Amino acid sequence: QVQLVESGGGLVQPGGSLRLACAASGSISSFNDMGWYRQAPGKEREFVALIFRSGTTNYAGSLKGRFTISRDIAKNTVYLQMNSLEPEDTAVYYCNGVIGAGQYWGKGTQVTVSS
Repeated sequence: QVQLVESGGGLVQPGGSLRLACAASGSISSFNDMGWYRQAPGKEREFVALIFRSGTTNYAGSLKGRFTISRDIAKNTVYLQMNSLEPEDTAVYYCNGVIGAGQYWGKGTQVTVSS
């Protein structure tokens, strides 16, 4: 059973940075793609960023330039570097991975941007 475990969330002031990590129970090279989604209170879950097996990345248009997705294959971990954080970035951030027809989710990590 594939497991994804997020970490790195917390409370940060506006303008600050956080780096989230998503550790997979197996090789991330097995995934077609891995990504980050977020869900703010009262809103639907939305796409944040994606990294394909090839290493190609994709971002939500409004976040490109502030957020960067990367991976460490040796550590089976995908990261999300978030800079210039805004209160509107407050949400639970979820890691997602796709292997064939299977889709896997982590339990999420809370990010709160507030002064």
